[in-house]
Amino acid sequence: MNTPLNRRSFLRSSTALIALPFLESLGFRRFASAAPIPARPKRMVFIGIGWGVTQETWYPDVKQTGAEWTLPEGLKPLAKHQKDITVIQNCFHKHSMDPHSCSTFWLTGANQYGVPGKSFSNTISVDQVAAEQFGKDTRFTSLALSGSGESHGPGLSLAWNRQGKPVAGLDNPVATFHKLFSDENTPLAQRQAALKKQQSVLDTVLVDARDLARGLGKEDNDKLGEYLDSIRDIEIQLSKEGQWLDVPKVKPGDHMAEPKQGMSGDKEIRLMYDLLVAALQTDATRVATYRQPVDVLIKGLGLKFAGHNISHYAPGPRMEASQTRDRGQSELLAHLIDKLKTTKEPDGSRLFDHVSVALGTNVRSQHYLDNCPTILTGGGAGIKLGQHIVMPDAKTPLCNVWLTLLNGVGVNVRAFGDSTGVVEELMA
Repeated sequence: MNTPLNRRSFLRSSTALIALPFLESLGFRRFASAAPIPARPKRMVFIGIGWGVTQETWYPDVKQTGAEWTLPEGLKPLAKHQKDITVIQNCFHKHSMDPHSCSTFWLTGANQYGVPGKSFSNTISVDQVAAEQFGKDTRFTSLALSGSGESHGPGLSLAWNRQGKPVAGLDNPVATFHKLFSDENTPLAQRQAALKKQQSVLDTVLVDARDLARGLGKEDNDKLGEYLDSIRDIEIQLSKEGQWLDVPKVKPGDHMAEPKQGMSGDKEIRLMYDLLVAALQTDATRVATYRQPVDVLIKGLGLKFAGHNISHYAPGPRMEASQTRDRGQSELLAHLIDKLKTTKEPDGSRLFDHVSVALGTNVRSQHYLDNCPTILTGGGAGIKLGQHIVMPDAKTPLCNVWLTLLNGVGVNVRAFGDSTGVVEELMA
């Protein structure tokens, strides 16, 4: 027989399935006040930024290590979160030989030529190692996000399965939203049509939501209201994209700029971050990756160069474009950290406290494959935050960082990729 907790973990209709955040009123405390709230699950997020950074203005000064370090220009938008981010330098993948495969091997560390007779091979990515353990208890084993047509090398997302095959990614906010919140039995065309009419998926479950709210305490009622409001906000943004899906662009006249079709630029990426947080908040998944569409961001920032071309910068317009892109990336990461910090867990802690986030790429800049840009944040892995770490050995495997994060969230593997051990400098 279903318990109230099982029966009301979701709001359902014929076209929508809205997962709910954990609410104390529906949990064990409703029946036994002495029973503790179950320990919050750990989560992992990996964000790949493709074509590298501006090395002169993104990396902190190597002479400033530990907790006393100055944010470089490229990371300035993260100033309010400096105590909650760690930058680690001098890590790389020793097998990386292709500077155009920025995302392909970032989470695997694999040797492309590791299988005799094959010109390409890969191995399981770090997120999928975590998903094998964490995914047993969630609706989605993992959530792979990507950018439509974005090329950081071979692959359909950042994720690769145990056989070294690419895991397909959701490449736009509309598809991601419906994957998380719509009944999969409803044809996509019908869901798209409802979106164009600005019909909220919430409208179809409001009766059940009102019924549910009557049985909640004030704190849970407020939490439910905030959560449903956030879903509504996401839909409002998506409705514009739905309206423009089939509308051809207007040819610009002498005094009229061509309007952008649908959502683009940092707005699209910011919305994907919001959807990612919603997936973690509702425990739809505990492992997520995002192969970020860097060219989408660059176009949204009004830059005239493609991501690959920007990586081959020299002093002048290209370098300025590269620096603008870096600041845009940092602003987006600051937004994600804000969302994670303001999203509350049942025990009063922040979602931020239970998630491990890594942002970076395989390429430093141009065709350089050493000193992979790496930012770590979130309290999920129990690592030291607010640090600038420069590894004494410039050939430290990046897989050592991945092993440290895996062990930190409770995935107790002895090795990953070409790791030689955990990064002691990260250990709290």
